[in-house]
Amino acid sequence: MTAELVRGQNHPLPQTRLEIRISAGNPIVAGATLGDERGTVHGAEWVAHPASPQLAGIEVPKQAAADHRLAVDLDAMPEHIHRVTVLLALPTGVGGPARFGAMAAPFAAVTGLDGTEIASYTITDLDSESAVAALELYRRQGAWKVRAIGQGYAGGLAAMLHDQGLEQGTALAARINEAVARGMARSVAQPPPRPEGDGRVRTAAAGGATDPAPAQPQTPPQQPQGTPAAGGSIDYQHPGRRTATPPTPPPTAPPAAPGQPAQPVAGDASGWSMDERLYNQIWGMFEDLARTTAAYRSAVDFAESRMEQELDRVLSDPRTRVGPAADSARAEARAKQTDLVEQARIALDRDLAQLIAEAEVVEPALPYAYARWDSPVWQAYQVPMEVPMALRLGDLHLPERADLHIPMLVRLPLERGLWIDAGRSGSFDGPADSGEQRRLAADAAVAIAARMLAVYPVGEFAVHVIDPAGSAAGSFAPLVGSGVLAEPPATGAQGVSAVLAALTQRVDLVQMAIRSGATDALPPEVDIAEQLLIVHDFPHGFDDRAVTQLRYLADEGPSVGVHLMMVADREDARAYGPVLDPLWRSLLRLTPVADDHLADPWVGHAWTYEPPTVPPGSRVLDQVLGEVGRAAQALRAARARQSYGG
Repeated sequence: MTAELVRGQNHPLPQTRLEIRISAGNPIVAGATLGDERGTVHGAEWVAHPASPQLAGIEVPKQAAADHRLAVDLDAMPEHIHRVTVLLALPTGVGGPARFGAMAAPFAAVTGLDGTEIASYTITDLDSESAVAALELYRRQGAWKVRAIGQGYAGGLAAMLHDQGLEQGTALAARINEAVARGMARSVAQPPPRPEGDGRVRTAAAGGATDPAPAQPQTPPQQPQGTPAAGGSIDYQHPGRRTATPPTPPPTAPPAAPGQPAQPVAGDASGWSMDERLYNQIWGMFEDLARTTAAYRSAVDFAESRMEQELDRVLSDPRTRVGPAADSARAEARAKQTDLVEQARIALDRDLAQLIAEAEVVEPALPYAYARWDSPVWQAYQVPMEVPMALRLGDLHLPERADLHIPMLVRLPLERGLWIDAGRSGSFDGPADSGEQRRLAADAAVAIAARMLAVYPVGEFAVHVIDPAGSAAGSFAPLVGSGVLAEPPATGAQGVSAVLAALTQRVDLVQMAIRSGATDALPPEVDIAEQLLIVHDFPHGFDDRAVTQLRYLADEGPSVGVHLMMVADREDARAYGPVLDPLWRSLLRLTPVADDHLADPWVGHAWTYEPPTVPPGSRVLDQVLGEVGRAAQALRAARARQSYGG
């Protein structure tokens, strides 16, 4: 549960890799100072600010903005640093508010990397202050806590820096304001409508957005803000994303020729590693596509609504209902509607062209976990040493540009199970034969399971299969033949019962060990690796006890590393009535063929999902599973030798 702090209150921090999210109604400057045990800042090199955004353990944005994200790694802080103070200030000389009392109260939140809020603080009672110390992260007896400060300074940034013991605070404040002014001059302005001939454009996502996961509604633009001039350059720096300002493109990226648009760069987002930067960049692309499409649809709706209102006015007046005047009014209303829709389409095509160019650069740079099965990166596959941040479960696209696919990434370890729907749905190209649909569902489950096996280090992920009737033996053959399964697929009611009993017992034992703080006392036969249970053709072979165990695994398993993948047609389980409804709701529904079933509460889109299918005739799945199987066999042999030697 989020701790809503008041001034002076503190709260423990359960983790050390954090984000600090700042939200204000107007552009503000965000920075941080590093202090010793007394909070004293001993030099300008102890201050992270837009002109020097990175210090050990912290990164701040390079520009003023209404929304900020600061990345913090407390484990990377030097030992002599005991306090990290988050500073907010109003930029000077740019025409904005001169005091915090003239704008909405700033909001600050400390979150985990997955967006989970730990503590939040709304900074109230500000009046003439133009700078404020918002939060303080401080070290106490080896642990870190956060405290709500809310100390404002009418003397601005210089006064705040002097108060923290920085003698050159005035000079540093001037340097920060100069850097912010330069950055705002270079950035793309928030529209008003641009004059004719201004070729600069920006994405429809500009203005900031949060990850769709928390489902925080945003209000899309209601009308296009003007028509860009033909041939305008595209800014690939994404000034509106709510991440830190993207890094400078690496030296290997060729510089743009004079007069040519800037080239997109893979990894153009904040993050402590390329894995994290690509993950954030893909989410940024998702946000951009969602917002620009929402803006287009909103503009079209606006144009239709205005035309209908104008036509209603014409028809409601008997004097203008018929005759040349009526015809002229109708033609004028339709012409206005056509013009607005054309403007909206121009803006949409401009932003889609930018995203397509970015996708063409990002896709080839993706690692195994994020790459499609047809990516060349799989040809050099080796079993990894670390678990990645996320896994690609397919692609997402919208009907406005069906060839622009955004990778659908989910964080690892999985927080909820998966359901591969083997039933008929409103798919675009689903097979008419229900048996073929079930085969495709089983193939999709194998492809996803193979991806999960491929991205985990050897010995840290195990897969179990329940196939009561053995009807998917052909689909599961790659898993069986490569030796990556913990045991052969379970068949019959007895096999179902044995697998469910073993995994249920594992969940119980691990939960008891965690609650008692005795994880080292687990029996040696308990496999502490992440477990995936694939259940095919449910509910065939399941009695009431087995159904209860399955629901238990779906509810309690993810918290202790046991994950569920159902391959089933919900209609087949109708005999159980509503008792299974919580099970279906707890799972992420995926389809073996393209289907527009993924609803997005963020902007209201229905996204079309494309499963991660293996290209026809490709041997990439066998190659990857073979490599995983050989590594697992070598690990088992090494453990056997160690056990024999002991």
